[in-house]
Amino acid sequence: MLLTEYRQFQVDKRLVEASIKENKPLVVSGVIQRAEAKNQNGRIYPREILMREIKNYMEGPVKERRALGELDHPESSVINLQNVSHNIVSVKVKGDDVYGTVEILSTPAGNILKELFRNGITVGISSRGMGSVKENYGDGTVEVQDDFELLCFDFVSTPSTHGAYMTPTGRALQEGKIQVPEYKYTKVNNIIRDIICDNTGVCKC
Repeated sequence: MLLTEYRQFQVDKRLVEASIKENKPLVVSGVIQRAEAKNQNGRIYPREILMREIKNYMEGPVKERRALGELDHPESSVINLQNVSHNIVSVKVKGDDVYGTVEILSTPAGNILKELFRNGITVGISSRGMGSVKENYGDGTVEVQDDFELLCFDFVSTPSTHGAYMTPTGRALQEGKIQVPEYKYTKVNNIIRDIICDNTGVCKC
């Protein structure tokens, strides 16, 4: 089954504006995953399993500069290059927390993500992987099993894991759960519409 894990991601919009104005890459960093913590979907990633997958991710996709992710989770284990918005350039582990440094790309999806950040929209970063879970009877949680395979990290809109705020560096499984108020969705939709459509509502693409 497809497993995702979400953490909120907040960016200083002044640095986003500076990055866009100076035509420099936008780079943000923060916690992207956490072991041994129950998320709001009731899912727990055992430390041994998660750290094994993070090590493989660092030595493979990150090292080879192909740690790409999408804007929104697809219902697939395949990374769609047409929807790629960012690349994770480094990963560090501190205790049970996994920290990532993320470069936002100048792709269509990446530019939408930059505009969301510039308008103060809080989004989340979410792991995507394949594996099974086992229910822990009595406490309402499920535990990710040893067959888990980490695929990538995507930017998404609805969170399930607590406390993952990303911050700019100074240079320029799916876990959606929490319901975001309707006005936030409206604002996001308006921003995206303004990016891809002219003021007559006719799509530029």
